[in-house]
Amino acid sequence: MTRQLLRRRPLLGEPAGWSDAVHPVLQRIYAARGVLSPEQAEHRLNRLLSPQHLNGMQQAVSLLAEAIRDDMSIVIAGDYDCDGATGAAVAVRGLRMLGALRVDYVVPNRFVHGYGLTPELVAALPAHAQWIVTVDNGIASVAGVAAARARGMRVIVTDHHLPGDQLPQADAIVNPNLHGDGFPSKALAGVGVMFYVLLALRAHLREQGWFAEKPEPDLSVLLDLVALGTVADLVPLDYNNRVLVEAGMKRLRSGRGCAGILALIEASQRSIASLCASDFAYAVGPRLNAAGRLEDMRLGVECLLTDDARQARHYAELLGSINQERRDLQASMVAEAEGMVASAANVDAQTVGVTLFEPSWHAGVVGLVASKLKERLHRPVIAFAPAGEDDPDQLRGSARSIAGFHIRDALAVVDARHPGLIERFGGHAMAAGLSLRTHHYARFAEAFDAVAREWLSEEQLQAVLYTDGDMPAGLFTLEMARMLRFAGPWGQAFPEPVFENRFECFSWRTMGERHLRLSLRDPRDDTLHDAVMFNAYDGKPPPSVMRAAFELTINDWQGRESPRLLLRYMEPA
Repeated sequence: MTRQLLRRRPLLGEPAGWSDAVHPVLQRIYAARGVLSPEQAEHRLNRLLSPQHLNGMQQAVSLLAEAIRDDMSIVIAGDYDCDGATGAAVAVRGLRMLGALRVDYVVPNRFVHGYGLTPELVAALPAHAQWIVTVDNGIASVAGVAAARARGMRVIVTDHHLPGDQLPQADAIVNPNLHGDGFPSKALAGVGVMFYVLLALRAHLREQGWFAEKPEPDLSVLLDLVALGTVADLVPLDYNNRVLVEAGMKRLRSGRGCAGILALIEASQRSIASLCASDFAYAVGPRLNAAGRLEDMRLGVECLLTDDARQARHYAELLGSINQERRDLQASMVAEAEGMVASAANVDAQTVGVTLFEPSWHAGVVGLVASKLKERLHRPVIAFAPAGEDDPDQLRGSARSIAGFHIRDALAVVDARHPGLIERFGGHAMAAGLSLRTHHYARFAEAFDAVAREWLSEEQLQAVLYTDGDMPAGLFTLEMARMLRFAGPWGQAFPEPVFENRFECFSWRTMGERHLRLSLRDPRDDTLHDAVMFNAYDGKPPPSVMRAAFELTINDWQGRESPRLLLRYMEPA
């Protein structure tokens, strides 16, 4: 287990205005995340930021209104992850609700077309396509947009990824992360950007009298899709995103979600009534992502587009089987990667920017390998695999980073210092993708490590687990666990509450090969608490007296709920 420093989150201000109904523990948790008053914890849709703040929005909606009025053929170009799939579903459903009669979608196959709106994907579009609207991609598709324009198509780019030095020559671009864009939140996911386009389009059509003789569509029915894509894409849950996610969760908990998401929740054996963001992150989202990693994301989009419950369950079962295949493949690849690290074949004690490559790895799963190794090593990690049989000399890499190291900017520095070394790259601060030639791998690994050494200090390379302090004795209750579960939504940059306490290990046993089931005694009142810790058993018993960081969760066993500690870290006390 990686050694971690436990630090208590500092309060970001003094809580004020809370009623006695809000527990002091929750007030403290909120204050450590910048939520200081009841108003900041109320996730009301009428407090969403206005779509008009997004640059390029007026041009985009004017063009879409023209395409709808003239009955043009619109093709939504999505992406092969959960954000892209939900975004494509939102675009297709929303445009149809707003009057578009000829709307279809495409999703690139990562092994055939590559990422985004590539020339290869444009060449595969049907001859009747007149408009392309990208979702969760396109800001880096300079060649793809040019190819589409050469075919006489018009292109609207909606994206949230960081732009490169050159923008595509699209008819309109909507992206909160464009340089100079005035939108106050830069954290919208791709699906969120598309939802905002639909909100602005509806307002534009309203001004044009489009709804004078027909009802105005309720776009809030799309919020369950927006919530799923936002959580699964791990974008920061700032206030605006929390409003979107909470609204989508409420729809689902009331049973009003789309058939596909409801079927995926059922297939993952999660409770609709008690659904929370972590269910999206760890159960529903991975089932959709698996299709894009190993098969065809059209399966995922079709699941989200169908209104037939039986058909949705069929798709959910297929996605579940693909996800199980992904899990088995991931476990094998992670074990190989850990073996590489242990043998120091690829990584030594001085390596800061870690790169890993194995010719037998699957390009659709290397991102998960990078994520697991990043957690273990607390280093930025890039895992590579062959791009595919059609081009055996090309590698595709997936990068994951740690706090303080902007991975996309690091790749840009490598690209500037070594022109031609990287063929393509793009992404965010914490995750990115790239491609390069096999014979350039060793040079790239050296160049990437050099940037990481320059940018990261020893202090930054020490893993830190921030906690919300100790849980007072007597509060390890089901009532407290329920309160914490629904006080979010919790997620990226708005983390779930984690507490740290001193315990005595009363008893323990293994579950499977690597998991622990423990009974922990609180020495303050001699109460025993049920606890689990996953992937923690290394052949050694847990400490008899420990300092543990944990989440207070709900164990639902055969319809009976009880509080349980989910250990995140433990060390001898």
